[in-house]
Amino acid sequence: MGTERGKPYRGQSITVTFEGTRCLHAAECVRGLPEVFDTGRRPWITPDAAAADRVAEVIRRCPSGALQYELAHGPPELPDLPTTVERTADGRLVLRGDLRIRVPDDDGVRTETRATLCGCGASGRQPYCDHSGVCGKD
Repeated sequence: MGTERGKPYRGQSITVTFEGTRCLHAAECVRGLPEVFDTGRRPWITPDAAAADRVAEVIRRCPSGALQYELAHGPPELPDLPTTVERTADGRLVLRGDLRIRVPDDDGVRTETRATLCGCGASGRQPYCDHSGVCGKD
C-alpha cells in the first residue's frame, strides 16, 4: 500500500484502507468483525478493535479489493496462488492472485491481490464493477 488508494484508517498494528468506489457491499467485513467494521458508527472502521491478524484475515475475504491492509510489523498481503478468475452468475469477474490491472483513469497499472471486474461494460469505474450495469445487480 505504499501509494495509498482510498481512505486510510490507522491503528497501532494495522492500517486499513477503504476505496469506496470499489465496494460491492458483499459485507464480508461487517459480518466477519462487526466490532471493527460498523457502518452505523463514525469512523466506521476501528482497526484496533480486534487483533491485527484477525482484521487482516477478514479483509482478505473482501472480493472487490475495496479493503486493503498494511501491518505495522509484518508481511504485506500475499497473493493467492495460483491466480484464479471466476465469473459470477451475473457476469462479474472475481480475481484473486498476483494481479496487474490497467486502469485508464488512474496511474496506469495497479498491483492487486483481489479485484472484481465489470463483465458487462457499463461500469463508470472501468475495469472495476461499480453496480452500474446488469453485472452489478445481485
